Amino acid sequence: MARQILIRQNILVKDYPILRTPSFRVVVMLCICVGVGYSQNSAPTSTPNDLVSNSTGSMQASPGSASAQPEQQAPAVQDPNVFVFKKKVEEVVLHATVDQGGRPVSDLETGAFTIYDNGVPQKITSFNREDVPVALGILVDNSGSMLDKRPQLSQALLNLIQASNPRDEVFVVNFGQYPYLDQDFTSDSSLLQRAMLRVSSAGSTALYDAVVASSAHISNHRRETKRILLIITDGQDNMSVDTLQEATRSLQQKDGPVVYAIGLTGDGLSDAGRDALIALTRASGGIAFFPRNINEVDSITRQIARDIRVQYDLSYKPTSENAQSNAFRTVRVVANSPLYGQLNVRTRTGYYPNELPR
Repeated sequence: MARQILIRQNILVKDYPILRTPSFRVVVMLCICVGVGYSQNSAPTSTPNDLVSNSTGSMQASPGSASAQPEQQAPAVQDPNVFVFKKKVEEVVLHATVDQGGRPVSDLETGAFTIYDNGVPQKITSFNREDVPVALGILVDNSGSMLDKRPQLSQALLNLIQASNPRDEVFVVNFGQYPYLDQDFTSDSSLLQRAMLRVSSAGSTALYDAVVASSAHISNHRRETKRILLIITDGQDNMSVDTLQEATRSLQQKDGPVVYAIGLTGDGLSDAGRDALIALTRASGGIAFFPRNINEVDSITRQIARDIRVQYDLSYKPTSENAQSNAFRTVRVVANSPLYGQLNVRTRTGYYPNELPR
């Protein structure tokens, strides 16, 4: 079953902590969704607010967090729009960053690109190199070791938002033992700052659960087709129900998000933690940064903002044999231009054709 963002009442977590346990959470969420009980054959209703991390990859709103904006929910498919929706699902969406020796190249035309799907050249059906609004999810490690870093980190993240397109829609997830949706999609920097300053003393890090839940959440934001996740952590996962492989696969939809990561090096970030961030970013077409100290984060966030704004957006409809199966398909994008020498292209490594948010 596709992962759903489940309804969750704040009072249950506040007054009855035992309901945080996976078995109780599943029962309570299903009861709330149907109003009078639960059915083993019924799927939970999805909303962007009041979310809790569990084996279904959902998130929970912290007490006092900002309310979700109903108009941001994924719209119900109506008869007049059915064909349009199906047409979009068939397309594979790529966001590609092109550079020459580390310097961004942002003035290429459609003809400069060739897309290979499982080694077969594809026809590009849409192309854009303009700075378009994005849906951005900021996932911040809220474990105890991050406590003294949060004020400076929050300012760096605000600088990223201010350096981005003013029409970007941003949500904030703070994750420790569970990922909490402390601010749903908004362009209001004051609301985002409040969410990013929310801290706790929890010692656990459920990074993979946060990625799976956030990937599902951002996939429901249909206003912006360009989707980005930014992870900030100083440790490796030690609490998630989901694995690194499951977190990576949750990103590999046809129109999955690009992931950037900032791994704060120190006592908490092991080689395994670094490797996990590299795996998540590389699979999605993003990049991982490993600053030596918190003072370097501000320049990194500004670099990420520039990287997002100069990406090329490419779409195609796979014509390869067996394109409708759900076996993993590799993607490679090549860029050539007589005005430049060798060009490097960074984009997702592949996708699962029929993968849905988990």
